Amino acid sequence: MPHRSYDQYCAIARALDLVGERWALLIVRELLAGPRRYTDLHADLPGVSTDVLASRLKDLEREGLAVRRRLNRAGATYVYALTPRGLGLLPVLSALADWGTPALEQRRPTDAVRAHWLAVPLLARLAPLAGAHTGTVDVQLDEGAFHLRFDDSGPGYGDGPAERAEARLTLDAAVCLELTRGELPLGQGIKEGTIGLHGSGPLADALRAS
Repeated sequence: MPHRSYDQYCAIARALDLVGERWALLIVRELLAGPRRYTDLHADLPGVSTDVLASRLKDLEREGLAVRRRLNRAGATYVYALTPRGLGLLPVLSALADWGTPALEQRRPTDAVRAHWLAVPLLARLAPLAGAHTGTVDVQLDEGAFHLRFDDSGPGYGDGPAERAEARLTLDAAVCLELTRGELPLGQGIKEGTIGLHGSGPLADALRAS
């Protein structure tokens, strides 16, 4: 299928030329968590066909947003990773998550869920609380775990627990949604016991004091 363009001299139109195809931004969402194998991407994008996934990955490569590379020199396994330009889409996804979070009222029977899908909105909510403090925060939900990174290069996140974390949050998905919507301040959730916070140090203390 030929690559389509809106053919409009407009920054929004150009951006949609690059990532406006169905599934493109959700693939970016997965790759923001770090390099992923094709099989991992397919597993965490329920509903996408193999043909569409392969096509979108080629589109992202062609536009300089992602690269395909060997997992290690000796192996035959490849992973996909975002380029610096692709990583620059994090604020875009954060804005979309902020706008779309109110639509997450009740989970539909057909809705798939992965813990790390809550990482982008939670990262945006906690980044101002972390302030200038750097470190990693593990987040444990019933559905799984992910971690949030706050460092000099800017905020980011990864799937699964970190090798080393300065703080650990434990909460369920419903409370996490309240937190990301701004309906529940982090400090209040900790005091009420609906959010567990473990850890010590400047980053943990900043979150605890929020």
